[in-house]
Amino acid sequence: MRKIGWTIVAIVVVALLGFFVAPWVYGTFIAEDDAPAASVSTSGAQAATGELDGEWAVTPGADPNRTAAGYTVHEILRGADVTVVGSTDQVSGTATIADQSLIAADVTVQVDGIATDSSQRDGQFRGMVMDTANHPTATFTLTEPVDLSSLPTDGTLATVPATGVLTLRGEERPATVEVDVLRSGESIVASGSIPTTWSDWGIQPPNLGFVAVDEAGSVDFLITLEMG
Repeated sequence: MRKIGWTIVAIVVVALLGFFVAPWVYGTFIAEDDAPAASVSTSGAQAATGELDGEWAVTPGADPNRTAAGYTVHEILRGADVTVVGSTDQVSGTATIADQSLIAADVTVQVDGIATDSSQRDGQFRGMVMDTANHPTATFTLTEPVDLSSLPTDGTLATVPATGVLTLRGEERPATVEVDVLRSGESIVASGSIPTTWSDWGIQPPNLGFVAVDEAGSVDFLITLEMG
């Protein structure tokens, strides 16, 4: 009987250690933050050539400025506080520049293509969170002109504010974003992060016990445009 008693105690101790220590081990030694969302790089940038005014279209771009869009959130996963970045290269859009002002712009992201390093997380994101079967895209549409007359032509960055409408899961809300812009050769590269409180768009962040996602995060983008 004494041997059986000690066996039961050992099982209980192991279970408690697994319950309390395993999350600490995961958070301390295993869990890692994702790399930050892509932003404009001036590496290899060239002096601007060609006209600024005209019709532009989003293109795939090239390293280090490949077109991508997605989201950044913080989550508690098995006791670890980690930063998660999801992204996709399935991005399209157009922009119109006249008299050195951006007067129209539309960017569309295929939400179903956004992925992280976890297929389980991505399944929750596409289903319960974003309902991509019924709302396959997210969009940003410019609503106010943006003055681009001060954009450098020497391969350096400028930052301009852009105001528009962000549509997530079929819900439209006004949004303003500080956009880093680079003119390099015949291309324009732009990136930014829109701070987002998910409930403003009717989005419920997951809270499944083993994982809980913050109420706020950001919608991120890096786009390369070429004259169309």
